[in-house]
Amino acid sequence: MVTARDTRTAAGGPEPPPVGGILWSLQGEIRSVLALPAAMAMQVAHPAVGAGVDQYSVFRTDPWGRGERSLRSMQLWVYGGERAAAEGRRLRELHRVVLGVDDYGRPYRALDPACYLWVHASGYPVYLHAQRVLGRRPFTRAEELGLYEEWLRVGRVLGFDDRELPRTAEDFWPYYRSVLDHDLEATPVVRELTAPDAALPPPDFGPRPLRRVLRAVWPVLLPPFARFRSFLTVGLIPPDARRAIGLPWSAAQERRLRRFGRAVSVVVPLLPERLRYLPLAREARSEARSEARHEARHKARR
Repeated sequence: MVTARDTRTAAGGPEPPPVGGILWSLQGEIRSVLALPAAMAMQVAHPAVGAGVDQYSVFRTDPWGRGERSLRSMQLWVYGGERAAAEGRRLRELHRVVLGVDDYGRPYRALDPACYLWVHASGYPVYLHAQRVLGRRPFTRAEELGLYEEWLRVGRVLGFDDRELPRTAEDFWPYYRSVLDHDLEATPVVRELTAPDAALPPPDFGPRPLRRVLRAVWPVLLPPFARFRSFLTVGLIPPDARRAIGLPWSAAQERRLRRFGRAVSVVVPLLPERLRYLPLAREARSEARSEARHEARHKARR
């Protein structure tokens, strides 16, 4: 179990975002699951990142497993305490061997700063846009700045030097617009991730009887699920990035997305924590509350 005490690293190590911060509420919530495909599509719209995923990832053969591993990794960045930095090191080591030639014949390395930074940095505008669509209100200016400060902490957990990261939210936007203007495109992987007729295998998690049922009904479920996945993926990409990549989006789709977002913004906050948050996040949040109560009782006895 992750404890609140674990969320503070040893002296000198990169500190994950703070207990009770903005990411503490967002990262492990089910709305972040809805936004994950958009974040992945943003990442692979960079040709070098797209080439690396195309050539090395198992997203075609094991999309559910890859998604589950990505969600667990992202939760560790925020809720993992000292394991957060270890996860950052693991990811860097994993990507050290990811190199090759992209679709334009240009060599790439996954750990090239331009590639690796975009994979991390693109999450920030996705969070902002997802909050506008799926939240009860957009972030305030102060919350946007606070979220960026926490996203910088995640960057340090992932092994970035402060000199590699835009230092403030104001510095971030010129960098972001430059990537949109000069780098992003509808790579083959983007087209696959946003295709409304994608060929996906049935989910392979849960009890065996459930997996049998899913395999049996998957030919019927797949077409509407693939269309919905495509709709949500494209819709939760920030509009300026959507235009830069060249993904079509209509006014009618925008209205549908806003209706869906309003429903989510009402329903999700009403869910009990065991349904609203992913397991690792639930454990960390529960332990943080227990420790806070213990400290309050200890102070009251003084």
